[in-house]
Amino acid sequence: MKFIKKTSHKSGLPPGTLVHVGTKKTEKVKITVIDYDEGNFEEKELKNIKECFPYKDKSTVTWINLDGVHQVDIIEKVGKHFNLHPLVLEDIVNTGQRPKIEDFDDYLFVVLKMLYRNENEQETQAEQVSLIVGPHYVITFQEKVGDVFNFVRERIRNGKGRIRKMGPDYLAYALIDSIVDNYFTILEKLGEEIEEMEKELVGDPKPQILQSVNRLKAELLFLRKIIWPLREVISGLQRGESSLIKETTGIYLRDVYDHTIQIIDTIETFRDLASGMFDTYLSSVSNKMNEVMKVLTIIATIFIPLTFVAGIYGMNFNPDASLFNMPELNWKYGYVMSIGVMAFVALVMVFYFKRKKWL
Repeated sequence: MKFIKKTSHKSGLPPGTLVHVGTKKTEKVKITVIDYDEGNFEEKELKNIKECFPYKDKSTVTWINLDGVHQVDIIEKVGKHFNLHPLVLEDIVNTGQRPKIEDFDDYLFVVLKMLYRNENEQETQAEQVSLIVGPHYVITFQEKVGDVFNFVRERIRNGKGRIRKMGPDYLAYALIDSIVDNYFTILEKLGEEIEEMEKELVGDPKPQILQSVNRLKAELLFLRKIIWPLREVISGLQRGESSLIKETTGIYLRDVYDHTIQIIDTIETFRDLASGMFDTYLSSVSNKMNEVMKVLTIIATIFIPLTFVAGIYGMNFNPDASLFNMPELNWKYGYVMSIGVMAFVALVMVFYFKRKKWL
């Protein structure tokens, strides 16, 4: 169910109808604003969505962030004031969107996926992030409180780097770059899991490991579905003809594009490793079974001549009836001699097996 959002309740509705698709939430939408230029900075949390409307026409750079897209009336008010297309608003509240970019001349609409790692359930979860990049503002829509943008906020607050000197296009780049950098963190944790699985497969393969491998393959397929379209998004921003993206920012977008290609290569490598784990498991189980069978075969082989000797002396032909009928039965040392012969044969066979390196 990671791959498909339930949209059956939207069937038959006109295009542009705002219906929230995603995890049901009851929390109040959190609205924050960061307004800045090279010499000034302002950050505050708003109580009402109308408080962010005056920032539309300011000459400073404004970052408006909404944590929560389940209250469609708020999204509708934002869209009406900032002249957003109804289909854009529909995509914002529908959290099952594929990463994409759309150019509406006056603004850019970008959809991305922000990843989290749930250590308790050992799975990767995704959250949709929608960006509206305007002439003097960037509006971000998130599904819930909590993101990977804290480093961007700190850079704006402290005036570090060039972010306070650049426009909203650079701010959008910084946000996208934070999302992409977080992918590396997720992949590092997956790489550690793969390494542990490989050690377990080679050392002591258990049937439960197959469940972990299947879960890993599904997770990698989930990541591939999210990250492959991201390459098109970054390429569209980098090579697009929108006047909202300056040439100076395009250089940084090329760097993000390179990171995206690197992430895709890593995911494909992990998928190959996960596919090979099945063969590794079967080989490990087969090798383990061969070792067991070898020991059992050697034990059985050693006991074959011993069983032969014991079988002969178990026939109990009466020696009184003939001199050829097992005269050892009445011999004083017959039992000791037979046991000695058996022990000698067993030792000779063990020595022979070791010399052949079968043991």
